[in-house]
Amino acid sequence: METNNTVPIPSRVICLGEILLDCLADEVTPYWEQVKSWTAFPGGAPANVASALVKLGTNAAFIGCVGQDPEGDRLLKELETVGVDLKGVQRNSNFPTRKVYVLRSADGDRKFAGFDGDSPDAYADAYLLGEKLPTELFLEAEYLVIGTLELAYPHTREAIFQALELAEEYHLKTVLDINRRSQFWLNEGDALPLIQQLWQHMDFVKFSQEEALWLFDTTDAGKISYRLDSVEGVFVTNGAAAVNYCLNDHEGKVNPFVVDVKDTTGAGDAFIAGLIHQLCCQGISSLSSPEIAQKIVTYACAVGSLTTIKLGAISAQPTATEVENFLKQHQFSW
Repeated sequence: METNNTVPIPSRVICLGEILLDCLADEVTPYWEQVKSWTAFPGGAPANVASALVKLGTNAAFIGCVGQDPEGDRLLKELETVGVDLKGVQRNSNFPTRKVYVLRSADGDRKFAGFDGDSPDAYADAYLLGEKLPTELFLEAEYLVIGTLELAYPHTREAIFQALELAEEYHLKTVLDINRRSQFWLNEGDALPLIQQLWQHMDFVKFSQEEALWLFDTTDAGKISYRLDSVEGVFVTNGAAAVNYCLNDHEGKVNPFVVDVKDTTGAGDAFIAGLIHQLCCQGISSLSSPEIAQKIVTYACAVGSLTTIKLGAISAQPTATEVENFLKQHQFSW
C-alpha cells in the first residue's frame, strides 16, 4: 500500500479574529427599511486576510470561533476550499455564527447596519478561548494579523493578548488593522484605551483616514510612525484617494487603481493581504529600499482595487496571476 508522506507546509501568516457572514443588501440604498432581501457572503476581516493571502500564494492559518451551526459549517468550508489552515478554529454550541447586515450605496461603498437585533456579544466569535490557541502554529509562522473588533469581548480579548505573547516568544512580526466598527462594542468608550494597549506590540499598523484622525489627529503616516516609535510600517487608506505610507522611514503616497467598483467590502483586508504577501516575497530587509517600499504598497493597492469589482469579500479576491496581469496592464513590471 502506498502512503502519503507529504509534510504539510507551515503557514507563514496567522490571522486571528472574527469570521462571519456579510449580509449585503440586494437593493442599492442607504436605508434599511428599503431593503427587500439580503445575500450572505463569507467575511470577517481576519478570515478575509487569510483567504486573500492563500489565493496570492502565501500559506495562512485562521484562528477564530464559529457556532456549531450550518452558517459556521459554510464559513469553514469556504476557507477549507481556499486552502486556509483551520487547526486553530474553535466551535461554540451556545452561540450562533455572527451575521452582519451591510447597506450599499450607488458608488459601491458600504455601511454596516448592525446585527439582527441581538447584543453584540451574543455570537460565537466573542468566545474564542486563549487557552486553546495552538502553539504549534506560532513555531513556524512569520506574521500575526489581528484587528480590534474582538477586543470588545473579555474572552477573545484575552486570546488576543495571549497570541501577542506567543508572537513575541516566537519572534513573529505583528500586523494590526484598526477596522473600527462601533456596532461590535457593548461600550464604545472602552475601544480607545484597549486599542492603545496594542501599540507596544505592533510592527505594522493600517488605519483608515477616519481612524487615524480619531487616534492621532493626523493622517500623516510619518507623524504617526514617529509617535508610535517602534513600528516598521504605517499605512493610512482613504477609499479611492491616495494611500499615505511610511515604511522603514520611507514616506510616500500611492493612488489606488481606477476600477468599476461593485462592492468595497473586504478591500482593506485585501490590501493588508497584498502587503504581507509582498513582505513575505521580498523580505523585511528589502524595506531599506524606498523603491521596493513603494512597489509593495502599489501591489497592495492593486489587490485591494481588484477586490472591489465583484460582490463579497472572499469571493471577489484575486489570484496572484490576476494581480500581476492587472499591474502589467497598468504599465507596472512585476
